[in-house]
Amino acid sequence: MNIHIGSDHAGLEFKERIVAHLKLHGHNVIDHGPHTYEPLDDYPVFCIPAAEAVAKDANSLGIVLGGSGNGEQIAANKVNGIRAALVWSRETAVLAREHNNANVIAIGQRMHTEEFTLELVDLFIGTSFPGEERHARRIDLIAKYENEGKI
Repeated sequence: MNIHIGSDHAGLEFKERIVAHLKLHGHNVIDHGPHTYEPLDDYPVFCIPAAEAVAKDANSLGIVLGGSGNGEQIAANKVNGIRAALVWSRETAVLAREHNNANVIAIGQRMHTEEFTLELVDLFIGTSFPGEERHARRIDLIAKYENEGKI
């Protein structure tokens, strides 16, 4: 699977470990940066391109990382077709896919251990959207608003 990833300085350390972890498990990882530590970088510069790439590649997923994950999620959600979910627990990782068909997750490096972060990533990637009617209907309403400006 293609997995696009982006972060800022506060997520760089885990990003590098997630990339290695995903490649070890056979995924094709596209790293949208940053590639070096710059304490004053801006997460939209890296997270928006990662989200844009997911929007263009229907069979891919994305991961955006920062200190809390909040700003990164907001940035990713500005891209048409992206459903980015802030993930902080096993349940939110699974439900992001099962109920929201999220195609991007945001994780805060300052919020979790590396081991738990990798578990969240694996849960997200390993969960599929079952397509239950009520969830599909809600996702369609969001997409309609995104594309037409009305529900």
